[in-house]
Amino acid sequence: MKQLIKPNKLNPGDKIAVVTLSWGGLGAFPYRYEVGKQRLESIFGLEVVPSKHALKDPDWIYRNPKARAEDLMEAFLDPSIKGIFSSIGGDDSIRLLPYIDFDIIRQNPKVFLGFSDTTVNHFMCLKAGLSSFYGPAFMTAFAENVEMHSYSIEGIKRVLFASEVIGDIPQNKEGWTREYLDWATPSNQGIRRKLAPSLPWKFIGSSEKSVQGRLIGGCIEVLQFINGTPLWPSLEMWENSILFLETSEEGVGPAALARFLRNLAAQGILGKVNGLLYSKPGGLKITADDFVKYDKALLQVFEEYALPQIPIVTNMDFGHTDPMWTLPYGCLTEIDPQRKRVSFLESGVR
Repeated sequence: MKQLIKPNKLNPGDKIAVVTLSWGGLGAFPYRYEVGKQRLESIFGLEVVPSKHALKDPDWIYRNPKARAEDLMEAFLDPSIKGIFSSIGGDDSIRLLPYIDFDIIRQNPKVFLGFSDTTVNHFMCLKAGLSSFYGPAFMTAFAENVEMHSYSIEGIKRVLFASEVIGDIPQNKEGWTREYLDWATPSNQGIRRKLAPSLPWKFIGSSEKSVQGRLIGGCIEVLQFINGTPLWPSLEMWENSILFLETSEEGVGPAALARFLRNLAAQGILGKVNGLLYSKPGGLKITADDFVKYDKALLQVFEEYALPQIPIVTNMDFGHTDPMWTLPYGCLTEIDPQRKRVSFLESGVR
């Protein structure tokens, strides 16, 4: 992968746009918008503005993918906007593809942040040559019940607000949660979600030496949406990369993970990557005791295709788990199995 364009870092006082590119959650639960807005202003000093259609109701959002795409293009074109934050995921950002102008993204680089179905939009940025950021969505981590998690805050500040080398990703000592408290009951906003004990990362696969590569990946269900479309990178793009993967709250099982990886192996992709980062599996019914089954599935596919073992790190904290670290696409990344470290060897922004 060639080095991507880095956007300028965010600074207190900057204006960021909130865009709704998939499910219209802000229109369904507007109080979450107010909470996220207040947090971004008080914790990060940012000025928050919604895009033209960001607060529309879910049905309107669903019926108007072109308007969603226009919101994204307008946010990139607006010189007063320094960052673009996705409101929430969903399952149909792929419908925006016909309306995307990649030249606009390329010529107006700025911070773009989100996760889950926003994987589609990250690969739009990738196709345009822009580094974007797999991290908190406006309605989730920024509007977290009671208060934001400190681990999520640290990740945002180190990756988006500083032009220095990011360095080691710290292991999360705060605990983790996927507890579901229904947003349709606003009083739940005042209930702190229960945290399970912290889990150390697991280093599986090859442990012989450290490896480096540029970061690429996302949510596996969403990566299947773009597989075979113009957004899917050429085989050359995967060469010597560090692949990061996670699964959604729908509870994708180990067998489905293995099937997805078999597709990557069949395409020749899995044999090209230098290392793999895997987050805690999403899903309310999946417990920490189940995590080892995903480790086995990851290793199984390498064995099936007689691929050399690579360093794999599991139990990480990004995507559909809270708190979450922010991952910069295209960033030169190192996995050091001997020292049990994962490090970003450059800045995420300039």
